[in-house]
Parts: sequence; structure tokens; C-alpha cells
Amino acid sequence: MTNSSESRRPSDRSFISPAGTANEPQITLRSPAELADALPYMLGFHPSDSLVMVAVHGEGGRFGGRLRVGIPTAPAEWEDTARQVADCLIRGSERRGVKPDGIVVYLCQEPRGEESGRAVMTRLRPFAQRIRLACGALDVPVLEALCLSAGRFWSYVCPDERCCPAEGSPLAPVGTSVMAAAATFAGLQIRGSLEEIEGRLAPLRGPVAQEAEQALDRAAAALMPRMLHGTTRQEVGAETITLAQVLMRRMTLAPPVESGVQGDDWDDALLGHDEAASLILGLQDREVRDVAAEWMEGEEAAPALRLWRALARRCVGAYGEHAAAPLTLAGWVSWSTGDEPTARIALGMALRADAEYRFAQLLHHACNEGIDPEGLRQCLRQERRRREPRRSRAASTAASTRPPGRRGRTAPRRGSRRTAGSGQ
Repeated sequence: MTNSSESRRPSDRSFISPAGTANEPQITLRSPAELADALPYMLGFHPSDSLVMVAVHGEGGRFGGRLRVGIPTAPAEWEDTARQVADCLIRGSERRGVKPDGIVVYLCQEPRGEESGRAVMTRLRPFAQRIRLACGALDVPVLEALCLSAGRFWSYVCPDERCCPAEGSPLAPVGTSVMAAAATFAGLQIRGSLEEIEGRLAPLRGPVAQEAEQALDRAAAALMPRMLHGTTRQEVGAETITLAQVLMRRMTLAPPVESGVQGDDWDDALLGHDEAASLILGLQDREVRDVAAEWMEGEEAAPALRLWRALARRCVGAYGEHAAAPLTLAGWVSWSTGDEPTARIALGMALRADAEYRFAQLLHHACNEGIDPEGLRQCLRQERRRREPRRSRAASTAASTRPPGRRGRTAPRRGSRRTAGSGQ
């Protein structure tokens, strides 16, 4: 294994794709074409506008840890980004006990305007070279670097025009490659594109977003009067949990066949703006959010995930930071139920909403490190068994002491997620 940043030709070695566990079928990838076809199966989605790096271990070339980040728009940022991602992947592998013997790099970006796929490859070549140099500086060679654009791929490493022509090579149609057959046999699936997954979690736009923000304003304005009347944080929390449970039951409803409405549009239609606003603001309390995290398995998981996605879409305008809570919960349920690709995307979006949100930081790190979520599930199950009798007593007390006709809102001031008792 060379210590320089230059790579051996891909034909000099093969790679073992993680199509399954040690007891399940795996597949050997022997060419840039097969490496390109394998990428969405390794990630679980089609990446776009992304730099993907995969660690390679041993003489057999077994794939290990992987990293995905957006491609910086400004070329001035490429050198710093290259150093950071190389350090992150290599040092992270070392912390897990095995330094990579090599790295495979993918640069995925669609053409802009009249640009061709080959022009994208040429434009990103300096970025690929900086990544190779950064990895080489840490004594890990880049074994292959591919650019995927406009349905074709190019190798920045292979000089052989027979397998990597200058005009690029077409990607195999989805589902027709050797990797696709192996992934199907192993039960792996592609969950759409990165844009599609992020779109299910992104804020609403247009008039409906204005209505959602107005509802959040109303809910926020209701907090102070309630506090002045002595409403306790425990009562607000109990109301928020009850509301969430009501909405989760509503999320089990299926749209009428004749309506033509389905998916996220149906989930959005099930939520009123005011009740969504009350729940969004109530989830900013750490203890309330921790209770909501208990709905992560069994029959509760699917409606909970639908609810958290719908709430994340309502975090609009001045309330964008509030999305950290529902996005983190969406990421947690996805991870708990085995959908790691979606979990990583949701948790990454939570950290974009609030980089200091501690729960998202911890889950994102654990998910990326390959930690089994069962340990956290066990803790949440125990906490649920411990707290549910106490919660029932608190709800009964709140119902008996609340003044007639008073309706609760759980809301901080506009633009501020942190109120008494809130946290990460």
C-alpha cells in the first residue's frame, strides 16, 4: 500500500461491497462501473450534490465506514473541506480500531443550466485532487475517485480509455446491475433520492407556510398569560403529551381512495395549524421530547414518524430552529426501526436547524459510529415504565385544577426555542 496520494489503478484490486452480514451473500466489485452502480445501495438513497467517501480495509478491499457531505459551492472552500473530511473519516476509523488501507471517493452533482456532465467532471477535478492529497497526507491512498453526473460516470484515477473513456460511461439502469441483484437478495433497498428524502422533512412554502407561522405566533402569545395564571410546566407538558397521542392516533387514518390525496399531503391535511403549533412549541421542552422519544417501536413507530415529519414541515419562518426537535425525533424513529439512511439525513437536517441541539448531536454520532440503538431503546422502555404512573396522576391533577374554559398552549416567545425547562 503506497503512502502517497496517488492511487493504484482500480483493475489492480477488487472491493467487497457490504451487501449483507458476514453470514449473508456479499459481492465483489471489480471495475469503476461496478463501484458507481453500488453507490446508492451502500447509502440507501441516490446522493446528489454530494461528496461521498468510503473507507476500504484489508487486502480483500472490504468496505467500512462512509461519509457524505454536500459539495461546497465556492471552490475557495474545497481545500479546507478536503482536509476536514479526510481527517473525519480516517480518524473516525482509527477510533473504531482499524485505520483504512484506502478510500474510494465519489463526487455526485448534476449539470447546471447548459452545462454537460463532462463539464461537471472537469469543474470538480481540482476538488477531487485536493481530496486525494488530503488523504495521502494522512498516509491513506485514494484507490478510486469517480464523478457521477447526467447518468454517466468518469474516473479521476483510471487512465485506461477502454474502460473509462473521456466522454464518460453510462450508469446501469436502476435495478439492472449485479449490485442491484445482490442488494435485492440481501433485503437492501434504495429509498429514493437525497432531495426526495429531504423534501419530506423540509419546511412548507407559500400561503400554507404563512398560515403555519401565524398559528405559531398565536401559540407563542398564549404562553405568558398561562404562566401569569400559575400554570405549571408539568401541566403544560401533560397537555402536550396528550395532544401528541391524539394526533398519532389520527395519523393511523388512511385517505379515501377516491380523494386522490396520499402520502405527506394527507398527513399535512390531518393536522390543524393551531394544534400543530402547540405541539411544536411543547416539544421544545426537553422532558416532553424525551417522553415523545419513547414512541420508537411497534405500532407506535409508524404514526409517530409521520407526525414528526409533518411537524418538521410546519417549522417555518422565524420558527425554523424549532424544527430541531421533530427532526431529531424523526431521525431517532428511523434509526430505531432500521432505516439508517433516512435517520442520518433527518439528524443532519436537525443539526442544520440548530447546530447545538445536543440530542441530535448524540444520535447523529451514534448512528454514524454504527452503534446498536437497542441500548437506548432499553433505557427509554425502563423510563416509560417508571414514569407512566406518575404521569397519569399529574394529568388527573391538572384536569381537576384547570379553570373552566381554559385551553392550553405550550409556547415560547417567537423566535426563541428555549423557555423554562427547555433544553437539548
